[in-house]
Amino acid sequence: VLSSFVRNQLIDTVYLPVVGDNLAKQIGAAGDAKRTDRMGLLLLVSPPGYGKTTLLEYVASRLGIVFMKVNGPAIGHRVTSLDPAEAPNAAAREELNKLNLAFEMGDNVMICLDDIQHLNPEFLQKFISLCDGQRRIEGVYRGEPKTYDLRGKKVVVVMAGNPYTESGEKFRIPDMLSNRADTYNLGDMIGGHGDAFRASFIENSATSNRTLARLAARSSKDIYTALQLAENGPREGLDFEGNYSPEELSEVVDVLKKLLKVRDVVLRVNEEYIRSAGQADAYRTEPPFKLQGSYRNMNRLAEKISPVMNDSELETLLQDHYRNEAQTLTTGAEANLLKLREITDKLTPEEAKRWEEIKATFRKNQLLQGGDERDPITQVVRQLSACFDAIDSIKQVLAAGLKDPAPAAPPVTLIMSPQPMQATPLDGVAESAPSIREISVSQEALKRIWEVIEQTKPQN
Repeated sequence: VLSSFVRNQLIDTVYLPVVGDNLAKQIGAAGDAKRTDRMGLLLLVSPPGYGKTTLLEYVASRLGIVFMKVNGPAIGHRVTSLDPAEAPNAAAREELNKLNLAFEMGDNVMICLDDIQHLNPEFLQKFISLCDGQRRIEGVYRGEPKTYDLRGKKVVVVMAGNPYTESGEKFRIPDMLSNRADTYNLGDMIGGHGDAFRASFIENSATSNRTLARLAARSSKDIYTALQLAENGPREGLDFEGNYSPEELSEVVDVLKKLLKVRDVVLRVNEEYIRSAGQADAYRTEPPFKLQGSYRNMNRLAEKISPVMNDSELETLLQDHYRNEAQTLTTGAEANLLKLREITDKLTPEEAKRWEEIKATFRKNQLLQGGDERDPITQVVRQLSACFDAIDSIKQVLAAGLKDPAPAAPPVTLIMSPQPMQATPLDGVAESAPSIREISVSQEALKRIWEVIEQTKPQN
């Protein structure tokens, strides 16, 4: 078992009881409650980084049985037989030899098929009879075919995998096998144990942070006390098993407060990853979200948190972490980072506009996906889509104009300067000229005057 393994409250209160119930079906329980019809399979699924294999290894060590791990990626999709001689390469042949050795041992062994999303469903079908009441399987050991009858033997069959890999197309498990399995998702909250699930992110990352590692080394219970202090403030009845100076406690609480903020972001990312991965491509309205929020991400972030960091530095740390994670997504990096900023309420107006453009383009591509370029119907659909885009652009311009109307044009000022009156024979004195006047005429009035002039203009 890894030295970094943390037996947290989630393992004590949730995982060990459900795993124990399954093992009781497979190898029996002590006392009068022992079952005679031993059967079943334990199937653990989750996104990467939740410690599926480590948990199984820990359980095997506690039970005192041999943990035989078979690496799924080494076997691959091409292998459909348990015969090592039919393996396409040396690595797959070695894993099949290991698997048949576990059958040959026949007692006190936990057979763990890891990363089963890399295995062929036809290969997994070989385990159907092993997981029901027959407890039989056909194998090949040292070139000799054998039928192994494991009824009444202390043999545990477990499988672990990530059903969210890629688009989910590679995770295919036979219905008859999944029907015999007790399935648990370690990356999702089980029942009413959400508080324990959230706290497990802090507990597992405590050993990765230098400030909290000193606390965890003295007493694991002090982590829970310090966590209550960070979440709820000073309260009566909070006692530490170890002796800590006020400066040490202050640093611990400061780090835990920052870890709580990081944990909330990581949990939100994990929730969105599972939600997005569970959607079929045909039903998507936005690009798939592939950033992950697991124990592994939490530990990497916890390593870099110090008591003296401020909120701005903490936000920069989070954004830099996921920006680096997104580099492996190549063309999907921009969409995933914008989605991350949306679910954490950090989108700027410019980013929000860009995100809406990406979603609109994605929906349009979904509509046109799979069409033949030479198909007349596909060409018509593309032309209609272009027309709709143009109409939508006009609609946006008009909506913006109604929302922020342009200011009215300023009125035109006319300066009226009539000619002075000529002298008359009666008095011989010229009349005084009328005073100069300024008249303001609006653009609308000028337009109407021009229309009247055009109407009264003589026709040639």
